Amino acid sequence: MSAAAPGPRPSRLGERLPAFYCPLPRDLVHPEAKEVEARAVAWLDSFGLYPDPVERAWGLATHSADFSCRVIPEGDAEAVLLFTQWNYWANAVDDWQDSGAAEVRTAAVAEHGVRLLRTLENPAAAVLPDGPVTRALTDLVDRTHALLTPFELRRFIEGTRDWLLGAAWQAARAEAGGMPGPNDFAAMGGLANGTRFSLTWSDVARGVRLPADVLYSPALQALTDAAGFVVSADNDLFSYDKDDHLEPPEVNWVNVIARAEGCPPAGAVPSAVALRDRVMSLFLRLRERLREGAGPELARHLEGLGQYVAGSIAWQSRAPRYASPRNRYALPDPEARFELRYADTPSDPSTRPPALPALARWWQQADA
Repeated sequence: MSAAAPGPRPSRLGERLPAFYCPLPRDLVHPEAKEVEARAVAWLDSFGLYPDPVERAWGLATHSADFSCRVIPEGDAEAVLLFTQWNYWANAVDDWQDSGAAEVRTAAVAEHGVRLLRTLENPAAAVLPDGPVTRALTDLVDRTHALLTPFELRRFIEGTRDWLLGAAWQAARAEAGGMPGPNDFAAMGGLANGTRFSLTWSDVARGVRLPADVLYSPALQALTDAAGFVVSADNDLFSYDKDDHLEPPEVNWVNVIARAEGCPPAGAVPSAVALRDRVMSLFLRLRERLREGAGPELARHLEGLGQYVAGSIAWQSRAPRYASPRNRYALPDPEARFELRYADTPSDPSTRPPALPALARWWQQADA
């Protein structure tokens, strides 16, 4: 099978994706996944989030319910439902940000991001135009304020800020017409992935409440960033075909490496995967160090980090959004899948930090 389901043109990454090094429990899914999906889709339709059947089909092709129930395969179903609805809503915004449309300039992305953040902090601010998307957002914000503690809400807003700042940075880089260097991308590219956005809900759903001095300790923050890097690097492989029509090219890890090494995208894949695997090994080693002597709350949080990494791979391999991308298909193919292979060992076995200052701190924490 090709890297994506057969379409009008082949993938620039080659015939199939590389094997993923991920020695973590796989294929965990929340037991109430089907009900969560049905209720989330009913919610989307009640607000008319998608203007027509075609947009609805592509919105559902994100498989946001599958993502939510794989990265949080246990815990309170009501919290997982709210997280799922947030993901459907956020993917609609993400599609606008990635559309390449003339109006989606850096200024527009930044302007929308600021207004969204102020709405999260103050639902009555009335700084977004009325419409189905805003009315759905208002519902999400009201219910999120009611469910989360003040500390959890602050974590969620910080995670949303990461996503929006990362999206604005990527828009600015694309608008400038130049690909960032590997160190810049390693430091900032993964923000748009929204790792802390997701991990807040992982803890909320499972009732994990770490004290601030543990949650924000240098070692746990390094581990969180490493998880985000792996998930972001994986997403740049699975989603590559979806955005390969954009000019200037999409700012992603494969294109950054291709520009740095002066090679086509397929030639950059081995180097991109090598660093991804090196970070994955670091993640496993640092997580094991933090497990030593960890109390039950921290142990469950660390387990959730692993579920986030492994669940993201399984979700992306099945999502028609990526396996039958819109720039190749008039409608998503519900049967489209990637050929998902797992590697037993990392493609780069080095345990030393890479020559990227932005990542060196993670190895310092693992060796502390």
